Parts: sequence; C-alpha cells; structure tokens
Amino acid sequence: MLACAAVTAGAWGAQRAAPPAGAITDVPGIRVGHHTLTERPTGCTVILAPPNTVGAYDQPGGAPATMETDLLAPENTISVVHAINLSGGSAYGLDSQGGVKRYLREQKVGVAISGTVVPIVPAASLLDLAVGGKPEVTPGADCGYRAAAGASAGPVAEGTVGAGAGATVGKFTGNRPMKGGVGTTSLAGPGGLIVGALMVVNSAGSIYDRRTGQVIAGVRTADGLRLENPFELIRAAGSVEPAALSNTSIGVVATNARLTKAQAKRVAIMAQDGFARAIFPSHTPGDGDTIFVLATGGLTGEPSVSRIGSLAAEAVSDAILRAVREATGLPGYPAVRDLKR
Repeated sequence: MLACAAVTAGAWGAQRAAPPAGAITDVPGIRVGHHTLTERPTGCTVILAPPNTVGAYDQPGGAPATMETDLLAPENTISVVHAINLSGGSAYGLDSQGGVKRYLREQKVGVAISGTVVPIVPAASLLDLAVGGKPEVTPGADCGYRAAAGASAGPVAEGTVGAGAGATVGKFTGNRPMKGGVGTTSLAGPGGLIVGALMVVNSAGSIYDRRTGQVIAGVRTADGLRLENPFELIRAAGSVEPAALSNTSIGVVATNARLTKAQAKRVAIMAQDGFARAIFPSHTPGDGDTIFVLATGGLTGEPSVSRIGSLAAEAVSDAILRAVREATGLPGYPAVRDLKR
C-alpha cells in the first residue's frame, strides 16, 4: 500500500492505553474468516457458529443493506443461526452470502428440509464503493466461500482486512475521512461467562475513547494535519452536510450463554450502546448500523441478560476502538498509526 502523509493528532488525537484485547473466537465454537479482494480494498468477513446457536439482531441505522434478518425476530420460527456474513460493496456485496451458504451446504450444515440442508446465514454489508477507484469491484459468492472456508478459532486478523478493507470513518462533514477497519475483543464475566464482539467500522462519525474522552480518528481539519472536535462540528451552523449514504458499521456479538431469541434480541439492543460510546454521531440517516448476536449455549445455568447486554455494549465499544487502531492507511485515508504523536 502507498504510504500516507503523516497527520498531527493535536489535542483531540491524544493517544492513550488501548482497550483490552482478546477476540470473539474466545467464545468456544466461534470461528472467523476473512477474504480481501486484490482489485480494490473490499472483502468479506464470516463468523461461523457452532450447532444450536441462537441468533438475533438490532438495526437502528437509517440506510441498512441486510439479508435474512426477518427470520431472527423472536416471533418467527427458526431460532438457529449457522453463520453471519459481513461484507463491503454495499447491496452488491450481499451476493457474497451465497458463497457462505454453498460452503456450509457442502459441510452438511443447515436446517434439515426436504432431504437437504438449508444454512441460515443473515448478512449485512457496508458501503465502500468510493474507496479504491473501482466501484464495479464488489464481493461476490467466491469471496464469501473463501472467507468461510478459511475460518478458524484462532487469532483474528484486525484492521484493513476482509469486510473492513475499504472501511473509512469521519465522513459527516467535508471530504477529510480516515481509515476504519475490523476490530475484535472479548470480556469475561462470572461463572465462565464470555462475551466477545467483532466490529467492522465504516462510520459517518468520528471515533472516540470513552475512557479518556479523546477523539482518536475521524474528521480531519481542512489542512489534514489534525482532528476536528466532532461535538463542536455538530453545534456549528452549516458544518454538517446531508447524509451521503456512504457509511454503516456492522458487527457481531457472541456469548457462550444460553439465551432465547427474545433474550438475544435484548442483548442486541443493549449492545447498540457500544456504538454511541465510541462513534459520534452514530445511527444517522446515512448509516446502516447493524449488530447481530450469537448465543452458543455452551454455558449452562440461568443467564443474566442485563449483565450480558452490559458486557456486549462494552465489547462493541472496545472492538470499534481496536478497528481504527489496528487499521493501516490507504491513499487519501490515513490511519490512526499515521498520526504524529
């Protein structure tokens, strides 16, 4: 990749201690795979779930690109989820979901119907078409297949990879964004509880660290050398342009708790607080912000939904911070690591 011009962080870019690490694969049975296209920065990220995993989702953003999310509603019949497919490429990138299904069918993973299996693979995509100069290049079925086939329970690659290869942040005013990407983390609770998150961060808003109140990535000043204060930008007359529909942060929370669909839905709603803690503004008309929840059920006992949801929000926030801190820059999109400290 081409080197990016160094950027001075200034007061609003002060760097502090990174959030806890870990990964969503710390939840037993969860596997993650990426495939990154070479023609331009975009790709797929697939999260494979163990048998009998219950799924749910919440979607408060104003411009979603999703598939097979209605079946996750608590009142609908199917409870199990076999994988989640995340991709770049806007609505075109949803084509990659077919490759994940093909891989799972080959593995005989799915709901048994009519003498075959039908994998349940909800999907969400982000809009990265403006990055890399070739908007006609979008993830297809082969991308999803390769990401699923390469999924593992080991360490998860972060930053400019998979669905986060073309992700950018800080687009709600002017044309001075920075690089987003993929981030993951996990948290432990009592009795063996694990809650992990994987986020693909492609936001209109800027990214800030709730622990310090410092903005770490987002809208740069007109000279490109410092970071704007997004809170002041929102208050300034005429500074916020209409939504360009070029955003959307998407991700997955996984836990080893045993949850019903209704309980998983509540965790998804609570997990959305993690967006607001790390992205300002979030859930705008031009964002399709979507979070999925996977409950593997490996941990027995009555779950504390309040505890799990609270940990989910924290994990989402931390994964968002890791996504921008682990990213590498692209021409015109410097990363946090490019900032002068």
